[in-house]
Amino acid sequence: MDDVKTLSLVGGVLALLLGATTIGQWLKKQPDIGLNPALIEAFNLRIRAWWLMCTVLAAAFLLGPASRVATVVLFGLISFWALREFITLTPTRLGDHRTLFWVFIVFTPLQYVLVGMGEEYSGLLFSVLIPVYAFLFIPTRVALAGDFKRFLERTAKIQAGLIICVYCLSYAPALLGLDIPNFKGQNPRLLFFFVLLVQLSDVLQYAWGKLFGKHLVAPAISPSRTWEGFFGGVASATLIGTALWWATPFEFWQAAAISLAVSVMGFAGGLTMSAIKRDRGVKDYGTLVVGHSGVLDRIDSICFAAPVFYHLTHFFTTG
Repeated sequence: MDDVKTLSLVGGVLALLLGATTIGQWLKKQPDIGLNPALIEAFNLRIRAWWLMCTVLAAAFLLGPASRVATVVLFGLISFWALREFITLTPTRLGDHRTLFWVFIVFTPLQYVLVGMGEEYSGLLFSVLIPVYAFLFIPTRVALAGDFKRFLERTAKIQAGLIICVYCLSYAPALLGLDIPNFKGQNPRLLFFFVLLVQLSDVLQYAWGKLFGKHLVAPAISPSRTWEGFFGGVASATLIGTALWWATPFEFWQAAAISLAVSVMGFAGGLTMSAIKRDRGVKDYGTLVVGHSGVLDRIDSICFAAPVFYHLTHFFTTG
């Protein structure tokens, strides 16, 4: 029965992607349909990014007993690249280089090692390593370099990047280590549900905004995020997440509450990361994901939603 649920969820996503791909290609071949070609191209590029993410995630899940290790490694590599994109937004000084060595080579891998070990072996160390120990280490190491120019700005940037790109994102694979009653061996499906929900919320907010958006949330930060898109997308994603409660360890009402929280946090992540880009005067974080800017542009919603989803799951399922 559990395999049937997993196959149903994954199969439904694949059917949705196939349908969306077909529609996108059909629209592309209809120049006289009256739709903005730029919107059609943006739609097709988003679908390609979805295919890439789902393919990589599904491949990690299909490795059998090694799926947990593969998934943790996958998210670790994504964190490493996202942090690289974040740090390169602003120039660093010579006094920061050794600190960044510790951030990339020590704290980032160690965070995912602790996540992979799970609470049964590492306790809660993965939840305090970065916000406590790395937070204290970074300004100390920068100060030891003897360079005080823009000290607060430089240390804050490194700390913020480590928190968002590594610490927050690591809560997604940490779902695999949760000991959920009556859900043993099914945690990969929970992670798939989470990623699906966040991505659906993003797409639905975009669609509602393009169709009905009139009132911008923060015009100076994002010219495409509207209140109509926010409420329409959050409501739609919440309904879908609630309807998929059967694929999760949650009760019906718990799935609704968690879907609502994840959708709101996903919006918060996208808006916050857009504000950082505007502050630095750039449009995108990078160009690794073809058609969808950088890695961080693709996972900003996941970074903000992952810790909330993890803690709500822990609260609802283990008390």
